[in-house]
Amino acid sequence: MSCDKFKDLLMGYLDDEISEQERVELEKHLTECDECTKELADFKDLKSITDDITLYQPEDEVFDQYWSSIYNRIERAAGWIILSVSGMVLLFYAGYMMIEEIIHDETLSWVFKGALLAFIAALSVLLVSVLRERLNTRKKDRYKDVRR
Repeated sequence: MSCDKFKDLLMGYLDDEISEQERVELEKHLTECDECTKELADFKDLKSITDDITLYQPEDEVFDQYWSSIYNRIERAAGWIILSVSGMVLLFYAGYMMIEEIIHDETLSWVFKGALLAFIAALSVLLVSVLRERLNTRKKDRYKDVRR
């Protein structure tokens, strides 16, 4: 018989979670199979290591600080999103106002006008994105005090 069935039973055997019939079959197989016997020994070693582990229970203040930190990060992320979106809208509107005459010109094709509006929208998004990234990396820049 294949060892796969018995390998699935090894941890259950150690934890005493298999039926009596499975236990008898496994013990018989272990007397005949060196590979499964070695794997059982490895599992025993692993179980002895993990049984000795004690988990550290942090103080309640640690959890309070953790949740406070999460709320602060969520608030800041929401603030950055609102600031970024409003900045993009304002820049797009300013760009639209600058080229309003071109948009209302009947002699120009709608493709040109659409491409021009898409260009202004993309430029607005990129400008806000780069500005936000520069502000974030400026405070984390390890080399800001290095003279060049």
